[in-house]
Amino acid sequence: MGELLSLLRFSAGSGHIWLDEQRMLLMHARSFAELRKELLDSLGVERARGLLVRLGFASGQRDGELAVKERRAGMRTEDAFMLGPRLHSIEGIVSVEKVHIDMDLATKHFYGEFLWENSWECEAHVAEFGYGEDPQCWSQIGYASGYTSAFMGRLIVFKEIECTSMGDSRCRIIGQPAEAWQDEHYLDYFRQHHVAQKLIEFNLGLEHVRSLQPRREYDQKLVGVSPGFRAAFDLLRSAADSAITVLLLGETGVGKEIFARWLHDNGPRARQPFIAVNCAAIPAELIEAELFGVEKGAYTGAHHARAGRFERAHGGTLFLDEAGDLPPATQVKLLRVLQSGEIERLGAEQPTHVDVRIVAATNVNLQEAMKAGRFRSDLFYRLNTFPITIPPLRERSADIPALVMRFVDKFSALYGKKLRGLTDKAMREVVRHSWPGNIRELENVIERAVLLAPDRGDIEAAHLWISPPGTSDSQVGAGGLLGDAEGEAVALDAFCEQLLDQKIDIGSLEQRLMQLAMQRARGNLSQAARLLGITRPQLAYRLKKEGLPPA
Repeated sequence: MGELLSLLRFSAGSGHIWLDEQRMLLMHARSFAELRKELLDSLGVERARGLLVRLGFASGQRDGELAVKERRAGMRTEDAFMLGPRLHSIEGIVSVEKVHIDMDLATKHFYGEFLWENSWECEAHVAEFGYGEDPQCWSQIGYASGYTSAFMGRLIVFKEIECTSMGDSRCRIIGQPAEAWQDEHYLDYFRQHHVAQKLIEFNLGLEHVRSLQPRREYDQKLVGVSPGFRAAFDLLRSAADSAITVLLLGETGVGKEIFARWLHDNGPRARQPFIAVNCAAIPAELIEAELFGVEKGAYTGAHHARAGRFERAHGGTLFLDEAGDLPPATQVKLLRVLQSGEIERLGAEQPTHVDVRIVAATNVNLQEAMKAGRFRSDLFYRLNTFPITIPPLRERSADIPALVMRFVDKFSALYGKKLRGLTDKAMREVVRHSWPGNIRELENVIERAVLLAPDRGDIEAAHLWISPPGTSDSQVGAGGLLGDAEGEAVALDAFCEQLLDQKIDIGSLEQRLMQLAMQRARGNLSQAARLLGITRPQLAYRLKKEGLPPA
């Protein structure tokens, strides 16, 4: 039981309960009993039973995946499998006793028989409906089936052949491959029927309900529902049909080029070129040639005439990224183009008319740059005709889950993987991160995580960070719940004072902590690393460095 308690953590301050990386809930059994009764009353026995079985199945699958992870970390197969029954006890569902297990992972053979005592579901049913002729541990049967199916890698289905709700002294369940039961009616409980969807269609009107739902995405490129994003997007959308000059403002990495491309793609110039140029990335002596073009012989090395970005964008949109870094001489020529609609190639005698929509972007405070004499005020007022400020990602926390899903899908396809997404803990860490690099940083983090995550698995918190961010979660072990973050800090200070008074050096303390963690985890590196709040490779490295045995 100790190895399971080491995976269970309570955060008194933040309102989270964690089992490894999955968020858990602690709720009154009576409230679940009321929900169960309401489902029976509203859906009828068959549909309610199927819904509860599938609810338990989904929960069991999650815990089964945790058991598989522990098995791969070195735990014996049967010991790893028995984590599920122990979890059922820890979670207050039922007490489980093994009668017989016969399993072979290589052939995926499974047969198991177990006894259940103190089933909450039986107690709830008998209290409300009395004793009957059918077994009633529906969600628990679903859990056992989902757990074992995830552990064995094939559909294993349990049946309850004795139940205290029928007057038996204990509940008895048997599990084996689904096809071995030869009972299609029973197996039908484990298949989805979309009961809720049918109820909506029949009773409420699906189209009406859909019309009331908030729109989660604006289109295929821009994702966001936060107030800051909506304000910026509404301005962008209002400018799309015109040729007005737009100035995009915001920190590096907020997605200014994506906004500029959306503006181009959704306006009347969509079929014409979209040309982007990063003004800060081009040397000052070359920027004019890049923007306005060059005539043959204009300078040494100009062996051919070459069109600049303005000419290449004729009829379309020119995106001037980092426009605040333009050299003063180039600012003068850009202002002339904006006023006259004509450009002059370097070395040319005649101007060339261009029809170009300008979208500029900068992370520089142009008003401060004007005061410092680095940016022309007349150019600023030309570019600042229609400013749009894109908020940083730290002010768009509501948009992060949708952005994460977008990037997971993108990089999963790129790297040929199928992933289910982020664990609850990983998503929480992503949402809470400050993201100084904004969306660009988020995209890079998710790309790395997709590469590190196992195919057909979850992206865990350890896959996200090179150096994991600090957490303030309190933990629970065999000793019970610790205090909130403030109380924990006070206790930690007192502990450190005691160490200093006793002149215990850091090296000795670290060695002893690792030894105790390994003892408590019975030599399991993964469990010991969790106790210490570090990753398995970090613990292995430190053990090797200190000359301590790895098991």
